[in-house]
Amino acid sequence: MVQNERVVTLTIKQTGDRNSTRKLVVDAFFDELPGTGSGNLASRYRYNVETLEGGRFVYLTRPAWMKAGFDFVIHVEGIIFENGRDNPAHQDIANDLRAKAGEDPVSYRRLHEALVRVYACEDPEDILPEYAGLHFEAGMSVDTVLKVVKWLFIEQDIRYWNYSGRGMLQSEVIQGVVGLLADG
Repeated sequence: MVQNERVVTLTIKQTGDRNSTRKLVVDAFFDELPGTGSGNLASRYRYNVETLEGGRFVYLTRPAWMKAGFDFVIHVEGIIFENGRDNPAHQDIANDLRAKAGEDPVSYRRLHEALVRVYACEDPEDILPEYAGLHFEAGMSVDTVLKVVKWLFIEQDIRYWNYSGRGMLQSEVIQGVVGLLADG
């Protein structure tokens, strides 16, 4: 834990409307206490937002490195990504999905269906029971992928609301892997 970091459990359930989801997250950030300076005087927050199989967390930290508005960093306990850290980049998700698609294209199509549902603001907790038998040797568990992607979508909606929001991640990463399946 970082010095002076406040830990908050934040439960945000996607309910079919990305604007409502975005507002719930931003409203939670309005409850933060102000900092009184930089370094140790800055207010720091860790938001535990998802519980994964095995009791690990997906969590957010604020402020982010860019220190811009409502920006945050998404972390996954127990996983080190290609950047050597526990925070995934879009490329990490793309590589994970490509590996799954290469391992089992039929099962990947089912995972893609679940990802599209998360994109449409269905919550992973609500849909995971329908995909309980879906497992891959490659990469993260289905539970982890869906919950991490949920927060990457939310982050994109907050950061790029006036542009494509979550559509950028959807088109570049998730649809891009489906395109590879169609080509193969």
